[in-house]
Amino acid sequence: MTLIRSISGIRGTIGGAPGEGLSPLDVVRYTAAFGMLMRERSGKAAPKLVLGRDARLSGPMVADLVRGTLVGLGFEVIDLGLATTPTVEMAVPGEGADAGIILTASHNPKQWNALKLLNTKGEFISAADGAEVLRIADDAYRFAEVDQLGSVRTDNTWTKKHIDAILKLDLVDAKAIAARKFKVVVDAVNSVGGVAVPQLLEALGVEVVKLYCEPTGHFPHNPEPLPEHLTDLIAEVTKHKAHLGISVDPDVDRLALVCEDGSLFGEEYTLVACADHVLATRPGDTVSNLSSTRALNDVAERHGRKRHASAVGEVNVVELMRQVHAPIGGEGNGGVILSELHYGRDALVGIALFLTLLAKRGGTCSQLRRSYPDYFISKNKIELQPGMDVQGIVDAMQARQLQPHSTVDGLRIEFGSDWVHLRRSNTEPIIRIYAESDSPEQADGLAQRILSELGELSAVAAKSR
Repeated sequence: MTLIRSISGIRGTIGGAPGEGLSPLDVVRYTAAFGMLMRERSGKAAPKLVLGRDARLSGPMVADLVRGTLVGLGFEVIDLGLATTPTVEMAVPGEGADAGIILTASHNPKQWNALKLLNTKGEFISAADGAEVLRIADDAYRFAEVDQLGSVRTDNTWTKKHIDAILKLDLVDAKAIAARKFKVVVDAVNSVGGVAVPQLLEALGVEVVKLYCEPTGHFPHNPEPLPEHLTDLIAEVTKHKAHLGISVDPDVDRLALVCEDGSLFGEEYTLVACADHVLATRPGDTVSNLSSTRALNDVAERHGRKRHASAVGEVNVVELMRQVHAPIGGEGNGGVILSELHYGRDALVGIALFLTLLAKRGGTCSQLRRSYPDYFISKNKIELQPGMDVQGIVDAMQARQLQPHSTVDGLRIEFGSDWVHLRRSNTEPIIRIYAESDSPEQADGLAQRILSELGELSAVAAKSR
């Protein structure tokens, strides 16, 4: 059983004793700590909080605990029920709320759940606020008196409001999309995307073929939209002679695409294509994290712009986007952030931007993919072992380097135009090792070289303990 407290929220496996997994007691504890901070920050006796969740099996149980805790703190809870992460992010400022909580473990398997914590702007709280939540959780919290208890109001209108806001963007050309008479297969891994994505596509005049679109929480495959998990989607795209396949994770902040011929557009290239479309008409540079493909650099240069690199994590990308006034940014995991809509990864707006680009460029999805440079990222991970000194190992690796490197987030090493990035995950008990090169073989070879060195350093560290 695992409990992870990080910049990405409070995430853990369901079951076990407090502190071992995300137990009911932990849910109440961290909800109360966050509620106390937001109540104090708002200065209100009855602050508002927007709550939404994905369709995973533990969602109703966790939502019951969160609602009850917030009512006990005096909050007015606006409960959206099943709602995508970006929908909740938009609803917080839309409702004039003081905070938000999203119940989702994003791409993690079904035994996981999490509390994702939002500020009054509908953006993930800062690292400093996250640290304060943890401090309060380890200290004490005070609930409201009986006459000051809060309330719950349900609101199931926000998915439509979110879609309507996307359709109003001049970057989205619904007429051009409808004219192409696209047929699209959607794999929503039986979560909330099964509701939201078809609704968006139908509003854009797209014929939808549904695959795993019942929001039951019974994920039919690993919910992370990686190539090895998209075999059913690929088969359905070719079977139905569809123009495109769409895969989203359980909370719909990541978008992966399958071309009409069954080839993968590439999760890393979702942002590349959307940025290509946006930078053609919007001033400003673009932002992605240190683990994202350099293809975004190339596309930015085509438009006379720059790509800026942030630490991994949506809050870090958003902070840098604000600093450089970027109209679009995101992460290479299929996360697209369009600043004029809201500062959050949003697969729904990514779909609308991509289809607009595809409709206006003409041709097929695979032809569009071939218009971008080919780079290959080898994605690897090491399970954290008890007592492993991750920072000590990273520091030892850094001491070995003669190549240019960055320690902004873990360690990123430059090998000419190739790179390797190793860092501790914010969402899982692992170290991630990503490497990019011009061929899969070179990327894998570079990653294996670093993995071998990490193994040596881990062995040395273990002997010295």
